[in-house]
Amino acid sequence: MRQEIRKYGIIGIVFVLFLAEAGFARQRSRTRRSQRVRMQQVEVAGPDGKVKLTILPNAERLTFTVTLGNTTVLDPSTIVMNVDGYDLSAGVVFDKVERYQINETYPWHGVHSTAANDCNGARISLKHDLSFIKYVLDIRVFNDGVALRHIVPGAENASRLPDEYTTFVIPAGSTVWSHDLGGHYEAAYKKRDISNVPPGQWAGPPLTFKLPGNAGYGSITEANLVNYSGMALEADGRRGWTTGLGHRQPLNYPYELRFGRDEARRLGKPAEIVGTITTPWRVVFVGGDLNTLVNSTIVPNLCPPPDPRYFPDGIKTSWLKPGRAVWRYLDGGNRSFEGMKEFSRLAGQLGFEYHVIEGFWSRWSDEQIKEIVEYSRQQGVGLWFWRHTNQLRTPEAREAFFKRLHDFGVAGAKLDFLDHEAKEIINLYEALLEKSAEHHVLVNFHGANKPTGRARTWPNELVREAVRGMESSSLRERARHETILPFTRYLAGHADYTTMHFGDRRRDTTWTHQIASLAVFASPLLTIVAHPQKILDHPAVDMIKSIPAVWDETIVLPGSEIGELAVFARRTGRTWFLAVMCGPNAQVIRVPLSFLGEGQYNALLVRDNKEDDAAVVLENRTVRRGETLKIEMVNGGGFVGRFTRD
Repeated sequence: MRQEIRKYGIIGIVFVLFLAEAGFARQRSRTRRSQRVRMQQVEVAGPDGKVKLTILPNAERLTFTVTLGNTTVLDPSTIVMNVDGYDLSAGVVFDKVERYQINETYPWHGVHSTAANDCNGARISLKHDLSFIKYVLDIRVFNDGVALRHIVPGAENASRLPDEYTTFVIPAGSTVWSHDLGGHYEAAYKKRDISNVPPGQWAGPPLTFKLPGNAGYGSITEANLVNYSGMALEADGRRGWTTGLGHRQPLNYPYELRFGRDEARRLGKPAEIVGTITTPWRVVFVGGDLNTLVNSTIVPNLCPPPDPRYFPDGIKTSWLKPGRAVWRYLDGGNRSFEGMKEFSRLAGQLGFEYHVIEGFWSRWSDEQIKEIVEYSRQQGVGLWFWRHTNQLRTPEAREAFFKRLHDFGVAGAKLDFLDHEAKEIINLYEALLEKSAEHHVLVNFHGANKPTGRARTWPNELVREAVRGMESSSLRERARHETILPFTRYLAGHADYTTMHFGDRRRDTTWTHQIASLAVFASPLLTIVAHPQKILDHPAVDMIKSIPAVWDETIVLPGSEIGELAVFARRTGRTWFLAVMCGPNAQVIRVPLSFLGEGQYNALLVRDNKEDDAAVVLENRTVRRGETLKIEMVNGGGFVGRFTRD
């Protein structure tokens, strides 16, 4: 001791003893904590017991798995929820579990006309043992997926900074389809083995994966995005995809082009939340086949129903009318005032419900607007007017714009160039939807992020873009792209692909493939880009005119394969459609007509012309449900059948 005193001095020795005691104290604290923390394993299963989400009994780091029967859908995946720098998911004190059930149906404009919301839920009450912050981890499990979110109570006048780094670990041997964020949500998908995804690679949800050994499918996205930043996913290079909120996502080209790097830098900071923090739901679709994924309504199920103040009859409120639209932008046509009146006349001849007009409408006089609205109404056609959202950033601007549209009788607004998932942009979506609902104006968002089911809450949103669609003139492998989208992007909800082109823009697809896309790429506002006169002159015009925007029932048939083949049977009323989109490789398939009802059906069939991809072969015949159709498709080909009963 004398030598230590000579070496360090009295003060040094006191300091060393203090550090030693502190170390012993920390050890005693850890020992007490490990003794008093009994983080229980919490398992939540879907109503049929096959899909399960399990919170593992690890108090040091909340971790979960997802299974489908005996198949692992997600390997142990860590939850990371930060608030003001505290990692609330590490070092947790378990309190209690409150279990609940939801069983409801509601009308829907999606893959079917009635959505079923059946799930088992668990609210797990937890406390962070360092900050003493109490919160709830809310879990719901459906027969076709799982969801979880955090609810962190807070004072009404207190602001806090949340952030998330939850990671979804996909099993080895899985195949992943994802797109980067270079074009925000307007990018082409890549197919890769999960082990070949490098660290730092970003993806815009939904991110779809196929489990090894054909054991099933999963897809990761979010639901009920409100008062929060949007979620993208960043690869960790170890089969994991980590949540990245809007401030952390890489700058995309569309936003930089329109708003500049300084504005992007301003949005590159975590966003404050005042009061209770309620995160969006983190969603994983789960299914043994593609039909299960496509028919899932898990995303809108996780959102509140429509507010009767705005929608007294819910989605059936009289002014909420789905339909098909003509659009001059991509296939030529006279853009003058008289030219637009002609487009409305042709839309009426086709029986289409809407006509989307780009920004040049703002140069028309009030009298011209009144004239074209009334003329279009006489044709049975409603108008949509385009607007840049930078002109709608204030409450006064929104009130003036939507009131003007309502007073003129304009049905809808096409609102463009949001291009970011920062919280303030998400708040803008909500403000636009609320104000448009007040004035009974329908909405189509372009330059947008993926939908998160909020169209259930705001059914005046008929569609949003968030897809690399027909506007992309540089996309050349369209056959592959268009057979990926039904099982990736469209899982999140409606998309404005701006469908069906008969010119060079269709690239490596046939005319029949393009017609089939109308029935596969369904959305409550189905914008069709082919010039309406070309549709009227088309040999398959009768088929095209009969394809609706919304459906009563959808079945994804066996043989469908992501990027190779999409085989959809869809019903409207008593009429069935069979739509097949072929990828880049020619295929011959046999489709049993088992989806039909009893009795004889009159069938109109549209097939590929093997000698000319800009032609079709039409066939009329009668069929019954016991028959099987042989369908021969060329590279990028397609097929459409319509089956009606007398």
